[in-house]
Formats: sequence, C-alpha cells, structure tokens
Amino acid sequence: MPNFDDILEHIGEFDLFQKRAFFLICFVSVAFAPIYVGVVFLGFIPEHRCLNPGAAELSSRCGWSPEQEVNYTVPNGETFTRQCMRYDVDWNATELSCTEPLEAFSSNKNFSLTTCLDGWVYDPSIWSIVSEFNLVCEDSWKLDAFQSSVNAGYFLGSICVGYIADRFGRKTSLLINTLVNSIAGVLVALAPSYLWLVIFRFIQGLISKASWTAGYILITEIVGPSYRRVVAILYQTAFAFGLLILDAVAYVIPHWRWLQLAITLPCFLLLFYYWCLPESPRWLISQGQNGRAMEIMSDIAKKNGKVMPAGFESINLEEEKEEKEQKENRGPSLLDLVRTTQMRKYTFILMYNWFTSAIMYQGLIIHLGISGDNVYLDFFYSSLVEFPAALILILTTERMGRRYPWATANLVAGAACLVAAFTPEGKLVISIHPFPCRVREGSLI
Repeated sequence: MPNFDDILEHIGEFDLFQKRAFFLICFVSVAFAPIYVGVVFLGFIPEHRCLNPGAAELSSRCGWSPEQEVNYTVPNGETFTRQCMRYDVDWNATELSCTEPLEAFSSNKNFSLTTCLDGWVYDPSIWSIVSEFNLVCEDSWKLDAFQSSVNAGYFLGSICVGYIADRFGRKTSLLINTLVNSIAGVLVALAPSYLWLVIFRFIQGLISKASWTAGYILITEIVGPSYRRVVAILYQTAFAFGLLILDAVAYVIPHWRWLQLAITLPCFLLLFYYWCLPESPRWLISQGQNGRAMEIMSDIAKKNGKVMPAGFESINLEEEKEEKEQKENRGPSLLDLVRTTQMRKYTFILMYNWFTSAIMYQGLIIHLGISGDNVYLDFFYSSLVEFPAALILILTTERMGRRYPWATANLVAGAACLVAAFTPEGKLVISIHPFPCRVREGSLI
C-alpha cells in the first residue's frame, strides 16, 4: 500500500504550494534570530565610569572638557579600576586647583579608592539594559543571568515542544507559541525592573524555541523526501537573514526598549498564518483525520496544477497507520532514546555535539559585543559567513552524506578556536569561525 510520500510524488514534492508555504515559514526562523543572539545589542556594555557629583561640579566650575574631566578625576590602571572605582576624596573642597586638583589631597599621589557609590556615567550613544539597570562591576553577573534565563527557557521548551506539536498539531502549536512569544517580547520591552526583565525573557526562551521547531516540523512534513534536506538547511539559512536584519535595526535604534519593540511587533503578523498555512496532513492522518488530510492534499494538488490520482482519494496511509498502532501499544517516551545500546550511543554523541555547537556558536557571537571597536560591523561579518556554510552543506551532504561534513566541521571549528585563542587582535578569526559551527549544526539535521 502506498504511503504519504507516494502521494507527494504525484501532486508535487516542492512545487508552487510548498514553495509559498516554505517562504512564509522562513519568517519564523528570521524572527527567532533576535531572541537567540539579541543580547549582543540589548546587553551591550558601553564605556562607563563612576558617577561623582562633586567631580562633575568641579568640572563645570573649571570648564573642563569631558576628556579633561576623565584625566583629572578617574583613577588610572586596569579596566576594572577605571570603570568600577573612584578616588575617595572630597571634590567639593574650595581650595582645589583646576590644573592639578589631586595635589591638594596628597603630594605623593597615593590616593585611596572606593566603589561607585553614586552610580555610573555611560556612553550616551547607546542605551542598553546594562546602562539602565547598572549591570556592571559587582553586578556584571546579572548580564550573564539575563542570557542564561533565555537559555533555560530553550532547554525546557525543547523538552515540551515535541509533545505539544504531537498533541495539538503543528499549525496550532506554531500559532499559539507565536502569540505568547510576541506578547512576552513586548513585556520585555516594558519591564519595570531587572527581575521582571529576566522573567519575561525566560518566557520568550521557553516559547520561541517551540515556535521555531514547530515551523521546522511543519515545512518538512509537506515537502517530498528528495527536497527535505535542502529545505531544512535553507530554513536555518533564513536565521542568517534575521541576523542581518537585527544588525541593521540595532544600528538605527540604539535604545534597547525601542529596539526590542521593533524586533517584536512584526511577529504579530505571523498570526495571519492561520489563513495562509495548512495543518500538516501527515499529522492529521496520524490522528485519524484522514478526510481532512485528503482535503488539504487535494488543495495542494490543485494549487500545484496537478491532479490527485483517483486511487488515492480515500487511502489509509500504511506508514502513519503503523505509527498510530505502535503509539497505542506503547506511548512514546524519552526512555526510547536510551533503551538500546546503539540508540544510547547515537543519543549521547548527538547531544554532546549539539552542546558544544551551541556553546561555541553563541559564545562567539556574544563575544562580539566586547571584542571589537565596531560591534555592528563585526556582527555583520559573522552573519555573512552563514551563507557559504549553507551552500557547502547543500553541496556536500547531497553527495557525501552527513558524517564527513560533520567530522570536518568539528576539526575546523576546533582549530579555529585554538587559533583565535593565540591570535592577538584576532577579530578576523572571531568573525569567521562561527562558519564551521553552522556547518556542524546543519550536518546534524
């Protein structure tokens, strides 16, 4: 008895209908990029120093330029000293000189230092969550906690997404997750405190990964088997367009709240997919809704300019029927991933590779925020290398399978990291070695 893929061969594996659906679903991947690496701009660490009201008043009285105020009143030394410490002196003393103000306190230039008791002064050219919530010095760990919250959401969301998509359907899962994710994104922009910011960001991580995965499942289930691999790779490539868009929007909008709104509000447009996209016929058949599935398949055939073969009009698909019977006998479980020796081996190998890929890729992208003179240009270069990575994947996996590109990308990624570690001013290396990371991830599809 023919299966679902046999029908796709007759009505079009990747014709007009699938191409339109694929184009629309790619916007889900585009929208995921600002959530995944948005911390580069939302959490950008601007130049900063201790706020010292007395020094500011003296600067105003003496007519110092901003550079002169820094030279006279900010301690010299390492970055931490300049950004997180200040002179423990009384700048309001009337006998202070405008040329050498510190001489009035000590002749040997040994001054005691104290922490930034009155806050900080930040570079006004960009306003990030670091500037607003003072996530610097002893509170710098809170910036890492902000990003960890979204990663924790990814972790929990990845566990639940399969069940949600199987229980309620691919399209329903995509729409509900998109709605909640968009609302959470707006709440992030309106967060009144750091605690609420972390909570709303966690919700975004919890839901956004589910949206991205639901879109991935939906598109791969309505295209034919010979196009599935290419579609999966190009779906990830749409993520790179999201990176480029994020970079451009962040350059134009340097305030984190307005930036967050700018990258979130368009996501509400994805709710129109309710009228633009079908439910997965494969999922409908697995739920015993063959009539509705065949209506969708007939519509696909019509829009592809094909005719549904008469013998397929009321077919019970063998493949999906066997899967349903298996679920009835024994429901799917996470234990299936470690039930046999061979499956345990594959599971742990893939988990380890995804773990290392995620750490390397996200770590390198986030590092751009503190590694170069122009974070926008560095981010742009790192985004561009995603495209040749996709091309290499398409060319190699079609001819060589997945293992060789996967192994080669592992070696190149490791070598690039080692070179970057020992390369002074290694901006070029930092911008390029996300490339093998994407090849690694794509070869795992």
